[in-house]
Amino acid sequence: MNYFKIADLNIAIDFVDSTVNSIGLIPSTEPFRIEKPEGDMLFQLTVDDRVKPVKEELEKIGSFDTGNGDIIVDRLTNGGYQYIIKDINEYPCCLLITDEQFKNCKCALNGNTANRRFGLNNALMLIFAFASSYKDTLLIHASLVRNQGYGYAFIAKSGTGKSTHTGLWMKYIEGCDLMNDDNPIIRFIDEKPWIYGSPWSGKTPCYRNVKAPLGAITRIDRAKNNSIELLGPIEAFASILPSCSHMKWDHNIHNKICDTITRVIETTNIYTLHCLPNEEAARICHKTISKK
Repeated sequence: MNYFKIADLNIAIDFVDSTVNSIGLIPSTEPFRIEKPEGDMLFQLTVDDRVKPVKEELEKIGSFDTGNGDIIVDRLTNGGYQYIIKDINEYPCCLLITDEQFKNCKCALNGNTANRRFGLNNALMLIFAFASSYKDTLLIHASLVRNQGYGYAFIAKSGTGKSTHTGLWMKYIEGCDLMNDDNPIIRFIDEKPWIYGSPWSGKTPCYRNVKAPLGAITRIDRAKNNSIELLGPIEAFASILPSCSHMKWDHNIHNKICDTITRVIETTNIYTLHCLPNEEAARICHKTISKK
């Protein structure tokens, strides 16, 4: 059994005897490894290639394009889910079966090492996003930089410039470090929002087991001039929701994620930065949103 602590939440991954499956498929989890967990487990994932798909009494949910491939989703009669995770070439890399609250999950991997790595990594991220929704937690698509002890998350559509802007902070704003470049985690502890690094960081290998109080969330919007605006609650909610992993068809999980987003808005300033990819944009942003 392999134990990890991600966003101060315990998870377990068990590999049934296999010559092709091991924790070596997801080395990004190593900074989060622990010897023995204290407290409850968020979830356990059992990796077993003998797991077979459920073919009867399914509620078809749909097929969803993640940008890196499709995920086919079916709901089981016990309230759990069945996922088929495909890569960009439509290869079925992983079959994942979960219970209703994603506490006990099992998956079968398929294909070569790259296929298995892709399938397991995406299954783990998916399980974490939905299991942690019951713990006042959000997995958010963002680039995350730390400055003077606070974490600042930048959100945007893929390719708009999240990583570019954090890079500008790293270059021009003194005292910055990159915490995560694709999927940080926001979690409320004692009514305060914290933001964490995670094992998922897109194309940038930044898998850091670090956390900081959440300073602000800023949406990047390309423009011909640099300016920044503080968003009201409705605009802030509309900006954050598309950046969070959520399932509209699961009312319990969707409502919990929406409740956590609302808490973020109540405790944290949310901005839109209209900007060019230049030093001035970073300095205007930092001056406006910085907590210190």
